[in-house]
Amino acid sequence: MSVGDGAAQQPAENGPAEAKQSKAGRNLPAAIAVGVGLGALVICTLLFAPKLWVAVVAVAAAIATYEVTQRLREHGIAVPLIPLLVGGQAMVWLSWPYGIPGILNAFGVTVLVLMIWRLLNGGLANKPENYTRDMAVSIFVAAWIPLFASFATLMVIHGENGPGMVFCLMIGIVCSDVGGYIAGVLFGKHPMVPAISPKKSWEGLAGSLLFGVVGGILTVTFILDESPWIGAVLGAALVLSGTLGDLVESQFKRDLGIKDMSAMLPGHGGLMDRLDSALPSAVVTWVILGALL
Repeated sequence: MSVGDGAAQQPAENGPAEAKQSKAGRNLPAAIAVGVGLGALVICTLLFAPKLWVAVVAVAAAIATYEVTQRLREHGIAVPLIPLLVGGQAMVWLSWPYGIPGILNAFGVTVLVLMIWRLLNGGLANKPENYTRDMAVSIFVAAWIPLFASFATLMVIHGENGPGMVFCLMIGIVCSDVGGYIAGVLFGKHPMVPAISPKKSWEGLAGSLLFGVVGGILTVTFILDESPWIGAVLGAALVLSGTLGDLVESQFKRDLGIKDMSAMLPGHGGLMDRLDSALPSAVVTWVILGALL
C-alpha cells in the first residue's frame, strides 16, 4: 500500500493524536522509517545472501496469511488457518527446486486439503455451515498471498538476473507510490474510485504513471542492461497492478469494516497492508520480464 494512496486529503484536525498524521491519514515519519527498514532488509538480502530471499518471502507470506485469516475469523468467516499456512509454505519453498510446477502442485494440494478440512472440521455428524462461502474465501487467500508471493522467489532462484528483477519490482512500486503521493497531495481533486478507496485520485494515478515509467526505464536499463522500452512497459504495468492490488485490499477491508489488517507496522498497519501492491506486481514482473528478456 502506498504511503499516500495517490490521493488528496483534507488537512488533519488539530489535536495531539492527529498532529502526527500526514494528509494521507498516516503517521508519515513512522511510515517512512518502517519503509526504509523493510527496504534495507530486501537490499541486504538480495545483495549479500540471495538464497535467503526464499526464507524472507516465506516468513512474509506466513505473517500476511495469519493477519488476513484472523481478520476473517473475527467476522465469522471460517477460513482454515493450518492448511493455509502449511500449504503456503509448500508453495514458496517448492518453487526453489521445482519452479512453477512445484508451486502449482502445492497450490492444488492446498486447495484439496482446504476442501476436506472445512468439510469435516465440525465432525462427521455435523453439517458444515456456509461451506461454499468459506471455501471460496479460503482459495482466494491461498492465491492472493502465498501463490502470488511465490513468483517473487521464482525471480531470484530461476531468473537470469534474479536480484536485479526483484530490484526492478521494488523500485517500480516505490516510484509509483511516491509519484502517486506527491501528485495526489498537490493536485488531487478528482476521485478515481470513491466507492472503494476515496483517497485515490486520477491526478495521483497520473503521478504514479509518470514516476513508475521513469523508474522502470532507469532500473531495466541500468540494472538489467536491457532496452528502455522494456522498462517503460514494466513501469506502466507495475503502476496498474500495484493500484489494482491496493484497491483489492481496500475493498476487502471495506467488506470487513476494518482500517488495517493489524497494527504490526507503525504507519502502515499490518504486513499485508504493505504487501497489497507487491503481491500482484510480483506476478506481473515475472510474466513481463520472462516474456520480453
